[in-house]
Amino acid sequence: MVEFPKSKVARGILIFLAGSSFYSQADEAQNQQDERVIEEVIATASPIRDSQKAAIDAKKAANNYADIVSADTIGRFPDQNLADSLGRIPGLAIERDQGQARYINFRGAPFRYTTLAIDGIAIPGAENGRIPRFDSFPSVITRKIEANKAIMADMPGESVAGFINIETFNPFETPGLAVAADVGYGQQKLGGGDIDKLSLRTSWSNEEFGFSLFGSKNSREQTTDNREFDLEQENGELVVNSVDIRSYKVLREDMAYGGRFEYRPSGSMDRFFLSTLYSEFQDHEERNQFVLDFAGGAAAMGGSVTPGAKGTGLTLINRMLEDGLYENSTWTHTLGADVQLGNWMVEGRINNTTTESNIFLPIPYSAAGNAMASYDLTNLNDPSVELMTANGSINDVNNYALDLFILYGSTLEIDAWKYKIDADRDVKVGSYAGQLKVGAMLDTRSTEGFGTSGSQQYHLWGVNPADYVTNTAWETDFTNSIKGTYFDNKGLRQALEQASGGLVVTPTADTQINIDEDIMVAYGMLTTDFSWGSLVAGVRIENTDYASSGPEGEQSDSFTDVLPSLHLNMDLAADLKFRASLSTAISRPTYNEWRASANVDITNQQISGGNPTLEAENAYGADFSLEWYAGDASLLALGAFYRHIDNVIYADSTKIDAGLYVPDYAGQQWDYTGFVNGQDGSFQGIEFNLIAQASDFISESLDGFGFNANITLLDSEFTTLSGAEFSLPGTSDLIYNASLFYENDSLSVRLNYQFRDDWLSTTENDSMGEYWNAQKRLDLSVSYTLPQPVLGADVSIYANANNLTDEIDIRYAGTEATPNQIERYGRRFMAGVRVNF
Repeated sequence: MVEFPKSKVARGILIFLAGSSFYSQADEAQNQQDERVIEEVIATASPIRDSQKAAIDAKKAANNYADIVSADTIGRFPDQNLADSLGRIPGLAIERDQGQARYINFRGAPFRYTTLAIDGIAIPGAENGRIPRFDSFPSVITRKIEANKAIMADMPGESVAGFINIETFNPFETPGLAVAADVGYGQQKLGGGDIDKLSLRTSWSNEEFGFSLFGSKNSREQTTDNREFDLEQENGELVVNSVDIRSYKVLREDMAYGGRFEYRPSGSMDRFFLSTLYSEFQDHEERNQFVLDFAGGAAAMGGSVTPGAKGTGLTLINRMLEDGLYENSTWTHTLGADVQLGNWMVEGRINNTTTESNIFLPIPYSAAGNAMASYDLTNLNDPSVELMTANGSINDVNNYALDLFILYGSTLEIDAWKYKIDADRDVKVGSYAGQLKVGAMLDTRSTEGFGTSGSQQYHLWGVNPADYVTNTAWETDFTNSIKGTYFDNKGLRQALEQASGGLVVTPTADTQINIDEDIMVAYGMLTTDFSWGSLVAGVRIENTDYASSGPEGEQSDSFTDVLPSLHLNMDLAADLKFRASLSTAISRPTYNEWRASANVDITNQQISGGNPTLEAENAYGADFSLEWYAGDASLLALGAFYRHIDNVIYADSTKIDAGLYVPDYAGQQWDYTGFVNGQDGSFQGIEFNLIAQASDFISESLDGFGFNANITLLDSEFTTLSGAEFSLPGTSDLIYNASLFYENDSLSVRLNYQFRDDWLSTTENDSMGEYWNAQKRLDLSVSYTLPQPVLGADVSIYANANNLTDEIDIRYAGTEATPNQIERYGRRFMAGVRVNF
């Protein structure tokens, strides 16, 4: 049972929310109510061109450097989730998992430098408390997305690179009854997996009361081809130590539901509301994996691998089969009140957010089989391994020396309460008009769980995996040189559960996670309006108290950060704006980094641990932009930014005796990865953004045709404790997006191309980082709105195509000559119907 924190701040805000309506005054309510109505109309225009204009107007009116994406614009791209949509904003790049957008590198910065909020309430990341996953939230909830690049005092202090706010739909935006539905079906070409999409949103409102309800469910069946390698270079020649051949069958499902009830008393601009949102993401994964160890086979014969991309020899073979689940969920509730207290407009919020992240991976592991084999890696995009067995099939190998059962599992639960109050009023600053805004917040979080635990049995309870081989060949775009066929992984798991009496993760003491964190915030911000623009000066103070306990000890600390900011907005002309900003920020360690415990990976002989003595990273920097608002719905903008980071957190590896964590492996040297504070770092870049309607630049006869393009040039670096220099994880030197479109009242056609250059994934080895190779995507979206309503509803038919050029994803260690992962997942196609009533 969760109890309300008993601090004075929390009690004070509760008392305010309970009693504020008795003190509301309406003497200035009507004027401010009009201002609110105007803002809502600007943000929610529905025609295609007007929707783009609304987003541009919102950007122009902002008091900071930001980019806006409207819900209507999101719906007209072939985006699978919000991460795809955000990837079209200048300076934002996507990191994918098996082809699907998941994380955002905001301006080439690590994930942790970006904060995510829903209606202004920052949401903890389900996986580690900090990093948001953008594939967990459906587009059905989205009214608009604000990507804030220059951070103001009323925004979270952890927004080093940027602050993304998802503004949800409000029932008062459409008087009376409104219904919106989206039904879609598609297929992934590789494997023929089904893709299903369903969403429904309904709302009703009159002058005082309004409510909205929504729900969505999406599922994607896909096959993923994966080849991983352990490669080296010796005198310019490739040395093939091992080839890891995998085929995944994946079912990814996300579900969301929620709603909002709101009351606006007649004759005032007060409002009171209660909102809730639940979202869930599940990744059901079946894996067939074979690791062919040529270096081990050569060593067993008393030799070593001969350098060269082609070779023949004994290979040791390990087989891993899995039917597992990754899942995370977020449930957030907000009680809010906006009331007029004299000259002050006061907003109060109480929010409770609970998140949960779980991993359950049961793996029957057959070790140390062997066979003679040849390999050919002259084409690393289609590597070949041929077995010299009776049928040339990997399933001919049945001489495994040992059958093991390994069960990996982890869980992390976060319970967060926020008590937030903001107040603003008009003021005079000398002879100039201005606005004063102040606020306070208590953010208290309790985190419990355990890191990845790996339990191991030296038997399979009499179950023989070979009994579950099927005759169905792998669906693959690689050459199936090992003649792999699928195992019945689900049947094998059921047999193991029955034979064992149940598969249950039993966490070990050394993986326990217990972190409590309280963040107290106060801020003040003064906006002064001039004839030529505005100046916004602010300061935010954040005090952090945390305690991390576990088998490696207990650590607690308290620290306070003062975060000033200054934003200049100059109207050089009616359609030309210049902005300059100075800001500061803080980045606290993730809970995975701050924990006083470790994870053990028996399969890969790796251990990773937290560091509860880590210091937070501190940042300061500047932003500049020049924005030309051309024509009616066009924009040309040039921006530049710089951030300096103190105490950069990174992962570092060393060798330790595995017996310290797993007594059965005493004496073996395993990789241990921990987190440390390095030296200083920085990232900087230049952004160019063009939104061009042909009618604004060429001729009104070309109304409907247009072109969007943005280019970002980035650079970053930091220094490790050993003096090695790396770019920050997530920094691509070049990111660009381009979109050609034609849109009128009924037809919308968009062809979109995305590109990002290579970027660092991890720094776990000081001498050799791991990188993602450059990625590109070509997508197409077509929609047509019927000329006449159907039963009073507007009906649109759409078709989307993703990854038209069938790109592959590649990771490499050190240089592109030594890739360690190549992944294919194929094209995706979807068609559907949208109905608005």
